[in-house]
Amino acid sequence: MQPGISTHILLQQRLDPTHLDAFANAGARHIEIFASRHHFDYTDRSAVREIANWFRANDIRPTLHQPTDADARWSRHTAPTLNLIAHEKGRRIEAMDEVKRALETAEQIPLAAINLHMGLAHDPWTPHSVEHALTAIEHLKAFASPLGVRLLLENLPNDIATPSHLLEIVRIGHFDTVGFALDIGHAHLAANQHEDGILPAIELIHSRIAALNLHDNDATADQHLWPGTVEKGGIDWATIIPALAILPSATPCFVEISHDLHEDLPTILERFTATQNLVNDTLSRSQEASTRTA
Repeated sequence: MQPGISTHILLQQRLDPTHLDAFANAGARHIEIFASRHHFDYTDRSAVREIANWFRANDIRPTLHQPTDADARWSRHTAPTLNLIAHEKGRRIEAMDEVKRALETAEQIPLAAINLHMGLAHDPWTPHSVEHALTAIEHLKAFASPLGVRLLLENLPNDIATPSHLLEIVRIGHFDTVGFALDIGHAHLAANQHEDGILPAIELIHSRIAALNLHDNDATADQHLWPGTVEKGGIDWATIIPALAILPSATPCFVEISHDLHEDLPTILERFTATQNLVNDTLSRSQEASTRTA
């Protein structure tokens, strides 16, 4: 697994090349750009050019996270509003158009992939939601492919975006090139709500996992905390990290942390390094244990 970080942790700030420099110097080989207009204004040519120039000058691979709202004015209490599978056709079109606007940045930024959400919290698994998901994926795939961007579907704490349901959707649509971004924190949260926990999800969809999102929670809310910092109810990383070794070594592993923690950049970099050490040390101990057993 290759270390990466999402700019989601800086969502309350305007994304700047100095942030990208800091992440790269801390060891990130992949950076997920969170497409939110107040943070990274994908409609502003000069802002896009500035970020594009940085990536062209550095050996770091960028990924885009789809916009979750279309409002240039934002507060920490803003809830996601864009829904690619909304019941109302107008809302689906609005969401599709906004994602396409963000995708157009791939004309300048060498994006490897875009991370997509199928639905919002508590969206149900229904024939209509499946139909809308198939339509959204088909249209966005046709838009993204000429730009060299791969679609990645993220598992969410709702009923349509469980790993098993996402797998069914891509099989129904014959979307052979569409991959998955396995969100470990979401899978942990969903273990109390759906049939898919972290280990079953890895086993079920490992052949399609093209990226990982790492964050922690206490199994009661989607908190996006630093891995290994939750004292009660958190993820058992000593079990989960070795299970991820089944994935190709080049798989990007994005640490995706909440902006609500209000941490300064030095603290973020320190905790990012600690997370890399957690992953590497746990894998090393697992490999040593396997060697002794063999």
